[in-house]
Amino acid sequence: MPAKLSTHVLDLTRGAPAAGMTIELWRLEGKPALLATVVTNADGRTDAPLLAGDALTAGDYQLVFHVREYFAGRGEATTFFVQANIQFRIADPTASYHVPLLVTPWAYSTYRGS
Repeated sequence: MPAKLSTHVLDLTRGAPAAGMTIELWRLEGKPALLATVVTNADGRTDAPLLAGDALTAGDYQLVFHVREYFAGRGEATTFFVQANIQFRIADPTASYHVPLLVTPWAYSTYRGS
């Protein structure tokens, strides 16, 4: 399996994928740089890996999940979190990294998936 960085988002208030959530990918080495802005599909996933092949390099990264915007679009008037900012390190650019987000308007959790 080729090395890649991927994510998905589950809306735990509905028990369903979080379709339509905006996600930013930032590289944090040196001056922070925005690498991509994507929106999750009907499965709560991105249509393609966030990074793959030669673009997947060792370093520190951040995923910014636009939580308040997503829940506001679903009619949720109030959320505690504006964004979920997940900072992580890619140590081995030959490995695959999956960073899922489990989210409600009041809490979120993440882990390194496979």
